[in-house]
Amino acid sequence: MSDIPILVVNDPWLAPYEGAIRRRSERFKETLAHIEHHAGSLSAHATGHKFTGIQYQAAGPCWMIREWAPKAKAVFLIGDFNGWNRESHPLAPAGAGVWQLRLPGDALDHGQRVKLHVVGADDSRRDRVPACIRRAVQDSVTHDYSGQIWNPPQPYQWRNEFDPATVTTPFIYEAHVGMSGEEGRVHTYREFADDVLPRVKRGGYNTVQLMAVQEHPYYGSFGYHVSSFFAPCSRFGTPDDLKYLVDTAHGLGIAVLLDIVHSHAVKNIAEGLNDFDGSGNQYFHSGDRGEHPLWDSKCFDYGRSEVRQFLLSNLRWWLEEFRFDGFRFDGVTSMLYHSHGNKSFGSYDDYFGGDAEEDAILYLQLATTLIQRIKPGALIIAEDMSGMPGLCRPVSEGGCGFTHRLAMGLPDHWIKLLKEVPDEQWDLGELWGVMTNRRYGEATIAYAESHDQALVGDKTLAFRLMDQNMYWFMAKSDQNPVIERGIALHKILRLLTLSFGGEGWLNFMGNEFGHPEWIDFPREGNGWSHHHCRRQWSLAENPELKYEWLGDFDRVLVELAVKHRLLASPPAQLLNLDHSNKVLCAERSRLIFVVNLSPHSSYFNYELPVPESGTYQLVLDSDEPRFGGHGRVDHSFVYPVNVNGRLSVYTPARTALVFAPAE
Repeated sequence: MSDIPILVVNDPWLAPYEGAIRRRSERFKETLAHIEHHAGSLSAHATGHKFTGIQYQAAGPCWMIREWAPKAKAVFLIGDFNGWNRESHPLAPAGAGVWQLRLPGDALDHGQRVKLHVVGADDSRRDRVPACIRRAVQDSVTHDYSGQIWNPPQPYQWRNEFDPATVTTPFIYEAHVGMSGEEGRVHTYREFADDVLPRVKRGGYNTVQLMAVQEHPYYGSFGYHVSSFFAPCSRFGTPDDLKYLVDTAHGLGIAVLLDIVHSHAVKNIAEGLNDFDGSGNQYFHSGDRGEHPLWDSKCFDYGRSEVRQFLLSNLRWWLEEFRFDGFRFDGVTSMLYHSHGNKSFGSYDDYFGGDAEEDAILYLQLATTLIQRIKPGALIIAEDMSGMPGLCRPVSEGGCGFTHRLAMGLPDHWIKLLKEVPDEQWDLGELWGVMTNRRYGEATIAYAESHDQALVGDKTLAFRLMDQNMYWFMAKSDQNPVIERGIALHKILRLLTLSFGGEGWLNFMGNEFGHPEWIDFPREGNGWSHHHCRRQWSLAENPELKYEWLGDFDRVLVELAVKHRLLASPPAQLLNLDHSNKVLCAERSRLIFVVNLSPHSSYFNYELPVPESGTYQLVLDSDEPRFGGHGRVDHSFVYPVNVNGRLSVYTPARTALVFAPAE
């Protein structure tokens, strides 16, 4: 028994795949042992960023410029310092494919722009941004990107310490800094820190997940076509401004996650890593395997040790230099399979057969191990829709080491329901199954909608529920049946998803108060407008508008979940599934949920079995007037459990009620 991987012991259905799981574990152990033998430790191995790039060395003082370009024929440093002369400052081969140049300490100044001029293996001559540059900036006239020397005379002084292990249950506020303000422009790290983080704190969220931080040439990519992996996006401010954001969050007791993109990279040659040394396959696979057909991007070669070291070093850089508390790994499904997950997953064969990308699995095992060694307790979340078994189990058990995966099927299900099925015809059994269908022992982040559902071409849940009526009938004095239905269902579907869908919760900024319309980045098709690339906080702050109701409900819902340790508890247990009356009853963390999805029917003396005797009290009522409801339930009443172990309640139509044992 001791020789069987723990992953298989805990899930006997994996027994036919024990060999594949064992091979993955052995390959990880062998690779880690090799790294530790040559570098001393995995952490020491992940220091490529300290030995490549443009480094100022105080001892000397001097500048050391190094670049890994194994097939290049020549490399030159160019920039403001030498009038962009492409011949005057050549780098020399230094072994292992690295090119090197040493300059006096006064040769480069803080703020100067620099590039490399690379003569490629194919005799191409291109000006390139250094791969490990710490800051990349765009020229306001030519729009070309250059590296920028970032060596301020006074380093940032950190004010707050933070231990990510204190966040045992993540309540995540997903955010995009550039569109986090109300004005039609790109907003900054410091504005986010000063204006948005206090909102996050008031809302009860303990974690912020930042999108679009790694430098990317196209704003509208939402940060998912990365060009400079070590450079914070310069649109939003300086590296010190980003540190101020993280520092401010830590002072508020909020963890900060980086939405990291290691699943692919931008194809752009001028700004990114594509064909850096002219060989066609330095960082990425050659040929079709190096192309991501759906994302129009490049696919990393995870089987190449130098590429793995580059990516591992990137993780260490963000953890240490900017003190992030973990990562949400983008596009993990695409990494795990040669097909990039562009298929259906119907059996365990899909996870352990020939489609599995074993090099990527090895990289992810090394990555999660490194993260926990550098910052114990860090959150490591996988964006995976395939359901790969063991993805969120420790590497020592045969897993991949993530702490959580995103419940990507939940928002898809809500959209399908709202698009195709009238709510009076919703199948409660199917709904319950979707909310609770996840691998036991692998923690999940539930969400009803993220940024994906808010992008142009799609609709937020609020807009899908209420559509154009939101333009005309969101004043509290307005009477409109579409808005009334939409607000009632918006509260219910978010409550169901948070309460039953996982062991963590995620909300995209503004969705908590039903932010109207969609996100549309400036582009030629909209006249380069920022009108839809912002957040209208004033809507939620206006006491005359119904958005305030939704925002207040979200805050109280999160407070309830935190107080009762709802998401840290075992999965919810179904108590009653009443198809004819459209009532669903369940228990989690000793709380009793009674959800009436009937559009019209309310029920007096509705009985349901409960697991505890004694009395219950109502602790959350979506029908309260302060949440836009009708106030049909008496909150002063105490609910006794009868001799048959049943609770009798009044359940109004389109209302969610939550009861707790009376204190």
